[in-house]
Amino acid sequence: MMAEKSKFEEELEKLNINLTEHQKEQFDRYYEMLVEWNNVMNLTGITDYDEVNLKHFTDSLTLVRNIDMNKIDAVIDIGTGAGFPGLPIKIAFPHIHVVLLDSLNKRIKFLNAVIEELDLADVETLHGRAEDYAKRKEYREQFDLCVSRAVANLSTLSEYCIPFVKRNGYFVSYKSGSSDEEIQQAEKAVNILGGKIEKTDKFLLPETDMGRALVNIKKIKITPAKYPRKAGMPSREPL
Repeated sequence: MMAEKSKFEEELEKLNINLTEHQKEQFDRYYEMLVEWNNVMNLTGITDYDEVNLKHFTDSLTLVRNIDMNKIDAVIDIGTGAGFPGLPIKIAFPHIHVVLLDSLNKRIKFLNAVIEELDLADVETLHGRAEDYAKRKEYREQFDLCVSRAVANLSTLSEYCIPFVKRNGYFVSYKSGSSDEEIQQAEKAVNILGGKIEKTDKFLLPETDMGRALVNIKKIKITPAKYPRKAGMPSREPL
């Protein structure tokens, strides 16, 4: 008799993602560690098993609606926090080289523990600020895809993220469904940084009334060398 499919598996199948048993176990162990570590540090307000699977794991993977992950070799996740969306992307697409950047060292310790426990290869964690790493040639314009679910204004976020993306690569920003004005206001910044807002994909997260907007920004020109400006400037004075 076939085991009944979980809601999580069903939602991923709608996205054409079919997990192996090993990948399912990795997601379950990631969930357990998230809840364990959440007792001592604030990683997430969501701890229910099904909710984490839908609102963190499935949500992280919704970018496949617009991005062909088989054509992606390297991803950087800016302001990754508890690892979203970068770690679910890595578990679902093991071939991708993933870099997780966060400014809080205790979060990096958590991510390193998860990476070790799940035996994930080719994942790098960076502790520091995007403004600093984006100036370093081993990271600048080295990625096919930059992702961010961080809560920052899109103009500011674009200055953090677009410098990491190769020409013809993408920056995908995970925004709430009600960010039309913010997205419109970010167009100028995106253009200055060498990007172009290609489309905004809006939908409801499954089983919820949470609206999501995935902003797909294509990198069409090299980012001018003066960006990102020094630490703190992008958030204080967005472009």
